[in-house]
Amino acid sequence: MTHKRTKIVQADIGTDKNYKAVSPPLYLSSTYRFEGFEKEGQYDYGRSGNPNRDALGKAIAELEGGAGGVVTASGMAAIDLVTNLLSSDELIVAPHDCYGGTHRLLTHRQNQGRFRTLFIDQADPKALASALEQKPSLILIETPSNPLMRLVDIAEICKAAKNIGALVAVDNTFLSPARQLPLSLGADFAIHSTTKYLNGHSDVVGGCIVAKTPEHFEQLGWWANCTGVTGAPFDAFMTLRGMRTLHARMDIAESNALALAKFLKKHKAVDHVYYPGLRSDAGYKLMKKQQSGPGAMLSFDIKGGREAAKTVLESVSLFQLAESLGGVESLICHPATMTHRAMDADARAIAGIKETLIRISVGLEDKTDLISDLKDAFAKI
Repeated sequence: MTHKRTKIVQADIGTDKNYKAVSPPLYLSSTYRFEGFEKEGQYDYGRSGNPNRDALGKAIAELEGGAGGVVTASGMAAIDLVTNLLSSDELIVAPHDCYGGTHRLLTHRQNQGRFRTLFIDQADPKALASALEQKPSLILIETPSNPLMRLVDIAEICKAAKNIGALVAVDNTFLSPARQLPLSLGADFAIHSTTKYLNGHSDVVGGCIVAKTPEHFEQLGWWANCTGVTGAPFDAFMTLRGMRTLHARMDIAESNALALAKFLKKHKAVDHVYYPGLRSDAGYKLMKKQQSGPGAMLSFDIKGGREAAKTVLESVSLFQLAESLGGVESLICHPATMTHRAMDADARAIAGIKETLIRISVGLEDKTDLISDLKDAFAKI
């Protein structure tokens, strides 16, 4: 069996039939010529289909072990796309501590009457059991959670969901298929913001949803074409290019993240570190069960309140103060005022997102330089 590392490096390589190009060509055409009257070819219009977009969807689906991947214009478009499978009276159960953009989308779609949404702590057996009694149609999982890196048991939730006929979608953005395979654990869909680890270079915005079955893949493809949320050819081309180094990038970034987490745990300025790769982390055992590694995202609470957090964020030099994640460069952010500002204060409090929380996307720089940068910033508190 060919290893997935090999498959993604070789994805769409050497398939050009016109000029025998090793790297797949970029197809920017918005429309395609019919072979004759009522004789359309494989492609007819760019919104409906594109060779680069199809190559990317196929590559991601192969990594995830799904029937097919629908490539969208953003990660949020991918999350919104799966909700088209629900009617107005159906219920979505979502994590109380999910990404702020996801929380905003589901809250406002509910306000529109598109569907009903229930936010719960999915790690709480009683809360989950109570939610399942309401017979949801879809359970949306985000593990590790953004930004507190909490883990939930995908296989257990999927098993419970199947007992009531609910679908399960897992946002796999933080780990990518290089570290976690939700479909193999029972999920129906794996969702990605391809902007992040899959592209890996902070120069493309995109998304993808991989369906486990051909039927769901066909449904999602129909809705993507109908609503026009499909991704652009150039973005797909760049993302597939970035994916060829996914495993190598993840290996280095994860090694750096573990070194930083160990450093932060011992530093007197740090109150708590959230990283499943630490043996002391509440999610360590579950991480070993359902992931092939802890990933390269971590968060920590700084002592000294909001001002201390502000000092750190403005004092680092290697870490870029910016949203997003998963690029080759290290990023640092303040979730309460950046990635999760769309959540109201009460929702952030319920999720445990404090003013002292700092999130880091660890990049590929030398780990000693990253640690030195944080030391210098802490010294200025």
